[in-house]
Amino acid sequence: MRIALLQINTTVGDLHGNAALIADGVRRATDEGAHLVLTPELSLMGYLPRDLLMNPGFVQASQDKLCALARNLASCVPVLVGTATANSEPSGRPLRNSAVLLQSGRFSQTFHKTLLPTYDVFDEDRYFEPAPGPHILSINGQNIGLSICEDVWNDRDFWQRPRYHTDPVERLTQAGAGVILNMSASPFVAGKQKLREDMLRHMASKHNRPILYCNLVGGNDDLIFDGRSLAINHAGNLIARANGFQPDLLLVDLDKPEGRIEPEHSPAEAEIWNALVLGVRDYAHKTGFRSVLLGLSGGIDSALTAAIAADAMGPENVLGVLMPSPYSSQGSIDDSLALAANLAIRTVTIPIRPMMESFNTALQPAFQGTEPGVAEENIQARIRGNLLMAMSNKFGSLLLTTGNKSELSVGYCTLYGDMSGGLAVISDLPKMMVYSVSRWRNLRKPDIPEAILTKAPSAELKPDQTDQDSLPPYDILDRILELHIEKNQPAESIVAAGFDEATVQKVLRLVKIAEFKRKQAAPGLKVTSRAFGTGWRMPIARKT
Repeated sequence: MRIALLQINTTVGDLHGNAALIADGVRRATDEGAHLVLTPELSLMGYLPRDLLMNPGFVQASQDKLCALARNLASCVPVLVGTATANSEPSGRPLRNSAVLLQSGRFSQTFHKTLLPTYDVFDEDRYFEPAPGPHILSINGQNIGLSICEDVWNDRDFWQRPRYHTDPVERLTQAGAGVILNMSASPFVAGKQKLREDMLRHMASKHNRPILYCNLVGGNDDLIFDGRSLAINHAGNLIARANGFQPDLLLVDLDKPEGRIEPEHSPAEAEIWNALVLGVRDYAHKTGFRSVLLGLSGGIDSALTAAIAADAMGPENVLGVLMPSPYSSQGSIDDSLALAANLAIRTVTIPIRPMMESFNTALQPAFQGTEPGVAEENIQARIRGNLLMAMSNKFGSLLLTTGNKSELSVGYCTLYGDMSGGLAVISDLPKMMVYSVSRWRNLRKPDIPEAILTKAPSAELKPDQTDQDSLPPYDILDRILELHIEKNQPAESIVAAGFDEATVQKVLRLVKIAEFKRKQAAPGLKVTSRAFGTGWRMPIARKT
């Protein structure tokens, strides 16, 4: 039996566009001799529609489009399409997360998701009712067990503490499934593909069943989906893998020992780079932008963001804005111009000294008797934010913010200043990873000047300023932040791991009091296991 894994890049709410992608893929799969086509989770609606699912008109429109799609594909092989369907039971949530089999121009069977995640970026229990039992599809002499995304993430022998009481894969095998299919929308996290493959290998060999996994690809808001759909045989061996970070059609012949296996994206810096490029491109295009701009400071953060933007949008669609102040070094200006020339992006220079002087004059009576400090420094950042937003408004370009996760964690950023913008490209990259990805990128072509990679990080808001005037060294800061944010470790545990107690207490306090800033930050692209934004739900007003 030949099963096609249709790895597509859907847009949330674009029923017409998503249906066209499915129809095109099913026709290609039919021409290539497939017997069945599997699409990603909620492939017709796009993942995740969130509160669009509360709109009865949208749900009905999706059903109408599904009917039209079934008629359109009447002469093609059967296809499993992901969508939301009505819950016919008298109680529970009104919808189910479903897979509908389109066959011979009609709905043949409907299958529902059992496990509904509510952790990290997920909140599916808000919308969907879980399915009560296993779902078996009989086709071409095969009994196929159908699962949807989270349904394969609960093997009690693989996970130290399973999240749910039910294992849908185990129930499918008990019900007689000879093959397990999984339609998925699994967001990208650096290193996650190895975990997926290890988990699926384990389950396939444990149950002595092949497992085929079809994953979504593309960016939707803060989430990036990396594709890399795959097939594992009954012995737990990888027999096929689709491309990462791009649409693909992977044909898996269950009667052959091996199919097409695309190479892994390694090292971690490579997959992070590809994820961020995809995330920027899709965020811009799916929100209607064809060009982007950003401030160029001469620092590593803006340099990496510019390089990502140039790859994502094409250098001709990227504008770098230099806004030197009296504290900007000539080296920073020269480095910014060299970077722009290397990337072939356009630049404009707007000195901010006159605006700083105007602010100082206007505020002098109110500030009389005080010493210059953070307020004056932040004015510089807010002048730059205003200029960048003016350029964005004038030319209809998406403004990219350039702050990293380390800075956002501890509030080393200025509201309505350097935080201004529509997308925070590297806001989930710790500072040391910013350097690491930049060095990896330079192996391809040394576009980021060496001076940017080696100079001490500085906001250049006062003479001889460096980040380490206010923060611990970034290698130490990043390790503390990882333990606290991604590992949920309290101060005592972090100190016990060998870190200075005063430093730990300072960092954790900064994380806490910066919450109000993060609530107002632009959406950021998720690449770590716990990013700020959808998956971070801390209160602002709290004691602990």
